[in-house]
Amino acid sequence: MEAETTLQPLLSIVPAAQNNINTKFIVLDKERVPLEGNHKTCRALVADDTAAVHFQLWGDECDAVEPGDILLLTKGIFSDIRNNFLLRAGKRGKLEKVGEFTMNFVETPNLSEMRWASHPQRPDKYVQQGVISTHSRLFESLM
Repeated sequence: MEAETTLQPLLSIVPAAQNNINTKFIVLDKERVPLEGNHKTCRALVADDTAAVHFQLWGDECDAVEPGDILLLTKGIFSDIRNNFLLRAGKRGKLEKVGEFTMNFVETPNLSEMRWASHPQRPDKYVQQGVISTHSRLFESLM
């Protein structure tokens, strides 16, 4: 049996190139499923009791995950994908449904709606530079 993983609150995550995020959150909303090349991807708005963030789902996850699902992410990554900061499982991470509907959450701040900048003394680290939106936006209309 694996040692119990320490979960971190969403508010404590920062962009990085490593899969090291272990957290639990509830899915608040999910966009319609677009196709990206040969791969199905979609985004979901997820949150815990400290912050919200956009989460990228791949392939079968797009159909399996629904609003109200409580998910456990191990070895996840929060990074910039085409000028969008998204939390995701990545190649080495794991996403698992652990419950539904009953979890405290907040919708702000939304970490995907922050401006992130390189740390002045540590270019491999990011710091919050500003807030793009004072409220957690759902998804822009795809029309």
